[in-house]
Amino acid sequence: MTASHVTSSTAEEPWPVRTVAMKVAGWIDRLGSIWVEGQLTQINARPGTRTAFLTLRDPSADMSLSVTCSPQLLERSPIPLTEGAQVILYGKLSYYTGRGTISLRATDIRAVGVGELLARIERLRALLAAEGLFDPRLKRPLPFLPRTIGLITARASAAEKDVLTVAQRRWPAVHFEVRHTPVQGPTAVPAILEALGDLDGNVDVIILARGGGSVEDLLPFSDETLCRAISKATTPIVSAIGHEPDSPLTDHVADLRAATPTDAAKLVVPDAVAEQNLVSDLRTRTAAALRNWVAREARGLEMIRHRPVLADPIAGIDFRSEEITRLVDAGRRDVMRELTKQDTLLEHLRARLQTLGPAATLARGYAVVQRMVTGGDPEVLRSVEDAPPGTQIRVRVADGAITAAVMGKVR
Repeated sequence: MTASHVTSSTAEEPWPVRTVAMKVAGWIDRLGSIWVEGQLTQINARPGTRTAFLTLRDPSADMSLSVTCSPQLLERSPIPLTEGAQVILYGKLSYYTGRGTISLRATDIRAVGVGELLARIERLRALLAAEGLFDPRLKRPLPFLPRTIGLITARASAAEKDVLTVAQRRWPAVHFEVRHTPVQGPTAVPAILEALGDLDGNVDVIILARGGGSVEDLLPFSDETLCRAISKATTPIVSAIGHEPDSPLTDHVADLRAATPTDAAKLVVPDAVAEQNLVSDLRTRTAAALRNWVAREARGLEMIRHRPVLADPIAGIDFRSEEITRLVDAGRRDVMRELTKQDTLLEHLRARLQTLGPAATLARGYAVVQRMVTGGDPEVLRSVEDAPPGTQIRVRVADGAITAAVMGKVR
């Protein structure tokens, strides 16, 4: 329909209901025949009727579609079609203008076999793994002692009984927030998603539990929407779906996989008796280690007390005192010996200096003649040329000095 046709409907010129109904029917008719996949939630095929009425539901969303077909189409199916079966329909949508409803007229119905379901699960497994949803680094650790545990399971199921019984036996004070949901069929995934959103962030850990079953029964726990919701949750999630051989995709996305619901309770809740025994064992080992340490240190102190330095402390002082006395006497002797040696050497040097000194030379009859210099010190007279007649001179002899004047020089 073009824009002009849309705008042709105004408050002054409204379309009648039949026009709207016919246009909607035309739009839907142009869709043509299509293939649709879903789960059968209602089958109404009364004997003798020419039309069977079905309800096809999306397992990942709260949406359904009315389907009509020939009863013979159901009877010819190689696999009995029952409520909850996963099927693929081929047909054409029709809009019934009288009732204003849409229905799919199916001309072919194919049940999805186990092999096809497993193949689809494997394809989804590879996709989620490639996106990193199975990465161990994303796994959140479980709290050691959760205050509140969320449990999503079927009402009055064996899985619920196993989890609650085992958990309360292991830790009687444990508290549970239980959310009852369908765990198979077309309504399971929406209900589990709602319960997961309600518990996430309000409890310390969430257990998703159900007993074993066929591939079709466990199909909701390999749903892509549920797997992505578990991956985005902020609360650690334990997947306890089926038994040991079962491996739905939630086991890989969850933070921890439990083989059974009973195993999930053991993984989430510590055993009070075992923890008490562990505490008692640690206390016993700590006390024994402390006693051993004290005994070891006491032995060490006893050994130190028996050492000579502590057994007779004065003996060491006496021994050192005698040694110090000996060393002092030896040092004194060495010093006196050195002093005597240096005194003797000094006397020898003094005698040599006296022999070679000027005083000894003067004592032998020599004299030192100095020329008197005006305004300066006397200068030793070394040549007759330096003392012309009239020069004032000073003559030093052994017992004193005299002054004289030069009368002349003698050759």
